[in-house]
Amino acid sequence: MFSSSLGKKYLMALSGLVLIGFVFVHMAGNLQVLLGQAQINAYAHSLQSLPWFILWGSRLFLLAAVLIHAFTAYSLIVENRKARPNLNEIEATKRAGLASLRMGLTGSILLAFIVFHLLHFTIRTIYPEYAEMMTTVGSPDGTEIHDAFLMVISGFKHDVISVFYVVAMGMLCAHLSHGFSSVFQSLGLRSESWRAKIDLVAIGYAWIIFVGFSIVPLSVLAQKHGIYEFYDPSFFSQEVEEKSLSTNLLNNES
Repeated sequence: MFSSSLGKKYLMALSGLVLIGFVFVHMAGNLQVLLGQAQINAYAHSLQSLPWFILWGSRLFLLAAVLIHAFTAYSLIVENRKARPNLNEIEATKRAGLASLRMGLTGSILLAFIVFHLLHFTIRTIYPEYAEMMTTVGSPDGTEIHDAFLMVISGFKHDVISVFYVVAMGMLCAHLSHGFSSVFQSLGLRSESWRAKIDLVAIGYAWIIFVGFSIVPLSVLAQKHGIYEFYDPSFFSQEVEEKSLSTNLLNNES
């Protein structure tokens, strides 16, 4: 039982470490929206143009990390609930149980958000028209590529979706602030003398991720409602989306 639980803790920590690194890279990529249409389109196109074995290999690796992290976390929570603590361990177990419950709740919400995010911007089944948004802006050779910039602006112009994204990033912030520090503890790399420093770094990292992911939907909402103008105003006209879709349809017909 001990070795099984310890192995699960290691798996959860290692998969969590992979995901901690990924969210930072993903955030850095998303922030290129702030640099303009050409920049984010070129970046998105470069990712889509990777050799299939690298593109799908990385996707499957990340999917495996998410599934392993979710399964081991759920399994450990179940084991903790079944355990019968000694009388002198009751208070410590209660505190651990509350922490596990909070992590389990935020983790479950984040798992649902990941599914939504993939359906929204990656697979594009929620708004199939996003797949038809094409442009030559950001193209390396002048041919039409997917207009990731227009897709992101169009997606975050929906108030409910933007608010959902920001709330989900708040959940991610809460999850990371505890999980980042727990990784070091599970791997035996956090001593008592370093606990406070690592906890401080964990909180700082979590807030960086929250701000980095939230700034794009919030900036889009701010411009939509006339609070602050950051992007080209033409992208906030329905005519731009309709023109992109109609141009692509005409190209397909010809």
